[in-house]
Amino acid sequence: MTSRTDGEASGPTSRWGGVVSGPRPGRMRDRRGRGPRGPVALPGPLSPDSIPTHRPSRESFGLLVEEICTALEPHFTVEPDHVEIVVDEAPLLPPEWTDEVPLSIVAAIPGGHRILVFRIPITHRCVTERDLEEIVWSVILDRLAEVWHMSPDDLDPRPR
Repeated sequence: MTSRTDGEASGPTSRWGGVVSGPRPGRMRDRRGRGPRGPVALPGPLSPDSIPTHRPSRESFGLLVEEICTALEPHFTVEPDHVEIVVDEAPLLPPEWTDEVPLSIVAAIPGGHRILVFRIPITHRCVTERDLEEIVWSVILDRLAEVWHMSPDDLDPRPR
């Protein structure tokens, strides 16, 4: 690259005659489909204010389950059986499985029960956030009712 001195803009030039003045115009290429990287990708002190905070679907699903468990807290303190609610991605199914993929399962553990709620099968059946919330409430209430031998309607703290 050379500098021009014939009256045009001074600065480095390319061999094709244009002035090189900074980063490439337009949008940078996202080579491997992994989205933006670096300080601009995350909200923080180095990011512009226009960057929205984004919560991954795994994290937001976990927070939804946590909210539901918090709403059901009075039942957990009264019931004698210890119940643990765990979020997992998807069930491990054998290749010959032909039935519908389960949304959750109950497993016996020493001292109580563990309810495994599967995120991917539940989110694939939902169109809106409201649908997701309703299905997660339904799944957790049904499994707790199964463990505690009650009606799901008796456990539901939401106004009808």
